[in-house]
Amino acid sequence: MDELVERNQAYDTVAQAIRFIRSNARQQPTLDDIAAHVGLSPFLLQRLFSTWAGISPKRFLQHLTRDHALSLLRTSHDVLAAAYETGLSGPGRLHDLMISCDGVTPGEVRKLGDGLEIAYGFGATPFGRVIVGTTARGLCHLRFVDDDDAALSTAVAELCAEWPLAVLRCDERVVDEAIAHLFSLHAERQPMHLLLRGTNFQIKVWEALLQVTPGQAVSYQTLAGIVGNPRAQRAVGSALAQNRIALLIPCHRVIHENGTVGRYRWGSERKEALLTYESVSAHP
Repeated sequence: MDELVERNQAYDTVAQAIRFIRSNARQQPTLDDIAAHVGLSPFLLQRLFSTWAGISPKRFLQHLTRDHALSLLRTSHDVLAAAYETGLSGPGRLHDLMISCDGVTPGEVRKLGDGLEIAYGFGATPFGRVIVGTTARGLCHLRFVDDDDAALSTAVAELCAEWPLAVLRCDERVVDEAIAHLFSLHAERQPMHLLLRGTNFQIKVWEALLQVTPGQAVSYQTLAGIVGNPRAQRAVGSALAQNRIALLIPCHRVIHENGTVGRYRWGSERKEALLTYESVSAHP
C-alpha cells in the first residue's frame, strides 16, 4: 500500500496543476509556468508525474485537451454500439477486473438495511482518499472524500443515512484489500461483486457504463440511446449523480458532445485526471 499512499499524496499537486491549466487555457501555460504555480522545479514536477502515473507532464498535457476528448467519443461510439448488440447483461471490465452486479430488492430498500452488515473504512488511491463500504454480497459504497476530520465524519454519516438500520463495522483490513484489488497491477484477477441500490432505470444506466472501458468516453446523448431512451439525457445525468460507487461504476467517463468534461460530484479536476490517466494507460 506504500505505493498507493505515495501516489495519493502526488494527486493533490496533479489536481492543482489541472486547475491552473484550465483557468489559464488561453495563455497555454508552459511546463515551467505550471511548475512555478505548484511550487516545484520542472525537475521535481517531472518526477512527481512519473510517480503518479508513470508519464511526463508533457504527455499528460497532450491528453488533457478538448480535441483528445472528442477523439475518445468518436472511437468509443462504434465499440459501444457493437457491445450492446448482446444486451446489457454482459460482463463489464475495469482495469481488467470482471464486475458482476446484484441489485437491492424493493423489499430490502424498505427494510433500510435491517439485517445487513457493512464493513467500512478509509483508504488512499491515486486520485484521492476514499471511503469504502462492503457487504457479504459485494461492495456497496465507494466515494471520494477530503482528508480532514469533518469530511471523514460526514462521509460516515452519509453511509449511515443510506442504510440506517444496518450494522456498520469499521474494518480497515477489508478496505485495504478492496483498494489493493482495484489498483494493483499484480493482483490476481478475481471477479468484483457490486451491490447496487437504485431504480430500475438507474441500475440500467450504471450497467451500461460498465461497457465503457478505460480509455473510452461516452456522451450523455449516446448513453441515453444505449439504454433505449435517446431523449432521456437529463434522466441519465440524474442517474449518474446518484451513483454510490465511484471508479467501478465509471460515471467519470461520461462527457459532453462538444468535448468538455462537464461536472463531476467529486470535482471536475478529478474527472479530468481520471480520464487522462486512463487514456494514457490504455494507449501507451
